[in-house]
Amino acid sequence: MSVAHAVSAPSIRDQVSQEEWEMRVDLAALYRIVAHYGWDDLIYTHISARIPGPDHHFLINPYGWAFDEITASSLVKIDIDGNVVMESPYRINPAGFTIHSAIHAAREDARCVIHLHTDDGVAVSAQKDGLLPISQHAMQVHGFLSYHDYEGIALDLDERERLVADLGDNYMLMLRNHGTLAVGKDCEAAWLAIFFLERACTMQVRAQAGGQLNLVSDAVVEKVKEQSRPIYEKGGGGLSWAAVLRKLDRIDPGFRD
Repeated sequence: MSVAHAVSAPSIRDQVSQEEWEMRVDLAALYRIVAHYGWDDLIYTHISARIPGPDHHFLINPYGWAFDEITASSLVKIDIDGNVVMESPYRINPAGFTIHSAIHAAREDARCVIHLHTDDGVAVSAQKDGLLPISQHAMQVHGFLSYHDYEGIALDLDERERLVADLGDNYMLMLRNHGTLAVGKDCEAAWLAIFFLERACTMQVRAQAGGQLNLVSDAVVEKVKEQSRPIYEKGGGGLSWAAVLRKLDRIDPGFRD
């Protein structure tokens, strides 16, 4: 019988700027909290973040690591084309950066991109009417959500232009028959967006199993949209993100390594 060995990465804290290190810690936290909620998909899907500064350099997970294994030091630094720009013993999955690179290149404000394949997210993405405004969570994202039709596994670079066009200036994207995606000006903003979207999908799947749905008027949907706008445009995840970090520190602070 083979014995599994834990993965580990030597600390690189002294090799990067303070700003980059803080971004690494936040991104590692995102991977860990996604795993905590059961929203990971083995070693597939990705979360990426742009490092502060003039260089268009990004951080992404080492290919083959589970999300609950990711640490600040294990994240791989790459350029917009997916080339590794800082020596690392780990490799990445270039195909996994196809979606992310397109959005990072097109949206200066999309400094963090989260893409997931959750059960409920994929279930709603496969429904003809998509996400319905039947819960407060759904209404908080409904006006900031776009749709992109499925074109196959995201390996074709020419799909990027259509994907970016479909996202437009919204903060969330439903990838039809595929999954969910959210962007934000930082990790905490992207987390709040994907949290609301994923929770809304779960609520919809459960509500649909329970009988006839109670639909909310268009006027109320529009009202909640305007009430929610500051969350995405100004950033409203500070307090909740701090709570996420405290939760992770209680579970396992190793993401900070």
